[in-house]
Amino acid sequence: MDRPRFRAYFLHPRFWLLWLGLVLLWLLVQLPYRVLLMLGRALGALLYRLAGSRRTIAARNLELCFAQLSAAERERLLQENFASTGIAFFEMAMSWWWPKARLARLAHIEGLEHLQQAQADGQGVILMAIHFTTLEIGAALLGQVHTIDGMYREHKNPLFDFIQRRGRERHNLDATAIEREDVRAMLKVLRGGRAIWYAPDQDYGAKQSIFVPLFGIPAATVTATTKFARLGRARVLPFTQQRLADGRGYQLTIHPPLAGFPAASEEADGRLINQWVEQAIGACPEQYLWTHRRFKTRPPGAAKLYRKHRG
Repeated sequence: MDRPRFRAYFLHPRFWLLWLGLVLLWLLVQLPYRVLLMLGRALGALLYRLAGSRRTIAARNLELCFAQLSAAERERLLQENFASTGIAFFEMAMSWWWPKARLARLAHIEGLEHLQQAQADGQGVILMAIHFTTLEIGAALLGQVHTIDGMYREHKNPLFDFIQRRGRERHNLDATAIEREDVRAMLKVLRGGRAIWYAPDQDYGAKQSIFVPLFGIPAATVTATTKFARLGRARVLPFTQQRLADGRGYQLTIHPPLAGFPAASEEADGRLINQWVEQAIGACPEQYLWTHRRFKTRPPGAAKLYRKHRG
C-alpha cells in the first residue's frame, strides 16, 4: 500500500469534531506516563459501567476460559481487563505521537536475536502475536528496533485512517502495510526474508478454520498460519508483550521458533497454536482482548455460547 498522504478533503467540516478530539487527545498524552496510566484506569472504569454488551461478552469469555476461578475472582479480573482497555486508549496515542526517544525508554526487549538470525539467513518470519490490549504500543516499540510489516484493514473514516497509518508507520519507514485479504503480497514479503506481524487468535468464521480446543472449548482456528509458513518458507516466532505492573513500561519477548511447526496436519498445527495462546494469555489474562466473541462460531449442532444482548 502507498504511504498515507494528507488531503485537503480532511479539512471539511464533517471532520471538525474528530479533529477537536484528536487535538485534545494529543494534549492529554503529553502528561507523564504514570498520570496516563491513572487516567486510563479511570476511563476503563467508565467503560465498565457504560459498555454493557462488551462487558457481558468479556464476562462470558472469562466464565468459559477460567471456570476454575470463583465468581468474585472473575469479577476482579473483568474490572482489571477494562482498566487495561482504558490504558490502551492512551497507549495508542503515545505510540502515534510521543517522541521516539521518549517511547523507547519504556521498551524492555528480549529475544531480538531470533529475528536477527532469520534475517541473516534470508528467511521470512511470521511474528505470531495475539490480541492483547497492548498490541498497538507493542508493535510500535518493536518497530523502532526492527522492521515489521503488518496486515492492515482500512478504517471507514478516511481521516482517522490517515492518522492511524501515519502514527503506526513512522516507526517502520520501510515497512509494508498489506491488505488483510492480499495473500499474494504476504507470501511475497515472507519469501523476501521480511518479518510480518500476524495474529491467529480470533474467530474469523468457519470457512478458513478448523475446530480445535482452546481452554477446553472447540474454537474455530484459522489454518492460514500453516499455509503462510509452508508457502512463504517462513519461521514462526511467537511474540508477546506485557505492560509491567510497576510502571516501568513494557516487556516485549520474541520467543524461539515454534517447535514442531508446521506439523503433519493443520489440526496438529492448530493445537500447537492454541496451546501457545493459552500460555500467553495465562501470563497476563487481564491484558487480553476479552471483548471479542472468540467462540462465536460453533461446530455443527453445538449450542451457542453467547446470549443475544438486548438494549
